[in-house]
Amino acid sequence: MNMNNVQANKQCTSQHIQVYPKDNRPQIIKHYFSCYDPMQYPLIFPNGESGWHRKIARLNQMQKKMRPKPICRGQTIYDIQSSTNAAHGIQTENEDLSKRKTQRSTVSCREYYCYKLQIRENDKSFLLHIGRLLQQYVVDMYIKIETSRLDFFSTTDIQNRLRNDAYRGLLDSITQGCQTGLDVGKRIILPTSFIGGPRDMRKRYMDAITLVQRYGKPDIFLTTTSNPNWPEIKGLCLPFDEIQNRPDLTSRIFRAKLQVLKNELFNKEIFGHVLAYAYVIEFQKRGLPHAHFLLILNKASKLFHPEAFDRIVCAELPDPHARPYLFSLVVKHMMHGPCGSLNPTCPCMKNRS
Repeated sequence: MNMNNVQANKQCTSQHIQVYPKDNRPQIIKHYFSCYDPMQYPLIFPNGESGWHRKIARLNQMQKKMRPKPICRGQTIYDIQSSTNAAHGIQTENEDLSKRKTQRSTVSCREYYCYKLQIRENDKSFLLHIGRLLQQYVVDMYIKIETSRLDFFSTTDIQNRLRNDAYRGLLDSITQGCQTGLDVGKRIILPTSFIGGPRDMRKRYMDAITLVQRYGKPDIFLTTTSNPNWPEIKGLCLPFDEIQNRPDLTSRIFRAKLQVLKNELFNKEIFGHVLAYAYVIEFQKRGLPHAHFLLILNKASKLFHPEAFDRIVCAELPDPHARPYLFSLVVKHMMHGPCGSLNPTCPCMKNRS
């Protein structure tokens, strides 16, 4: 069979796979089919293991205890109850799933891939150790999660709750400056619960501005970055792993470090009592995350004179005798060099010259 990636139609905005069987009748493999993952990534799933689909049943604690153990053949695990035939899935998994119970009885896309990307002891799976292919796999699965959320918000019930009828008028489209017929039509309104949507971004912006209006200007701008040489990261990497190819590991370690920093700032109050704060997490080169904090202190902890700033900010090397550990950290992480002939193995050197 010949497989080609094609652009999705109007009903499905994500990329899908189009298969041409021997009878020359093309079939579309959408992102929520169980056979999408093995067809998109045959190197990761060489035995054609089923991926996520919308009908994976959620098991309660009693069912998990009574569930029969899966049959293990080498490194591939075949589950008797949840295994599905790929050809059968092409025909049956494109059914209308609008009739759902109030309580979710199936495993969501996000939950499934959180389970797949979890680090486990004595795990023989090579999914987390496939180099740069893992980065593409993670991005593709994230797009699948976002597409599933967009499909949910585009349903009629959700749109009726958001009163999208107010956005359908032709006069409203003309008032907004729409000049061509392609710009006029039915809109899909995203609520504030959709992360990254226009309403969500505007809400976050207004919340941050309201903090400044209520408590005053920020006093401290604090940045914390992820360090690929953290022992927690290196201890869980295999010898052939590269740090930038393990976004699952670096993100988990960074979040744990971030929680410790927040405890130091807001509970132990190392800079004083914090009235309000806002922070954002960004990803720099090589996929390593970093966070920017804006801290608003109360009146008793604000910095008004140079001596107060000197207690938390230092623009010179610490005393190596009074603070040897702090001195070693500054020299290691915040100073460049030596390089050149003094240190040919420095990261800034190319071909040791």
